[in-house]
Amino acid sequence: MSFDTRNGTRGARQPRGRLLQLANRLTMGRIRRKEGDLLTLVTVGRRSGAERRSPVRWFPAGSGGWLIVASAGGAAGNPAWYYNLGANPAAVRVETSAGMTAVTAEQLRGDERVAAWGAIIKAAPRFAEYQEKTDRQLPVIRLTPRG
Repeated sequence: MSFDTRNGTRGARQPRGRLLQLANRLTMGRIRRKEGDLLTLVTVGRRSGAERRSPVRWFPAGSGGWLIVASAGGAAGNPAWYYNLGANPAAVRVETSAGMTAVTAEQLRGDERVAAWGAIIKAAPRFAEYQEKTDRQLPVIRLTPRG
């Protein structure tokens, strides 16, 4: 389970700052109240050790799992939560309107990634636009509920 996609050299500006934090808090509140295509990814910071929460768009992965994309809106760099997944894989959880679920995170590669990416851009063409903005390959992550 390696999370080793390198940052790119070009891409959109990655969102950050207090305005982003406020927007994320509001979005996570909405996720808790209703079902939708967003979930809250709960990770442990790789440097801080603190719990981190990030709202992300999800796609069905089969067998009750979720697919997520570390797109950062097409930024040159991967989002911080991507590195947190790799640093603390046993501490990853997903929060939806149905509650909290412990998950195992796996970065898809090869044919699995190609198939998942095709389904993702069919469901949400904006992700293809994000890929065009950057020269890094956007990581696709499968989150599978732990028994």
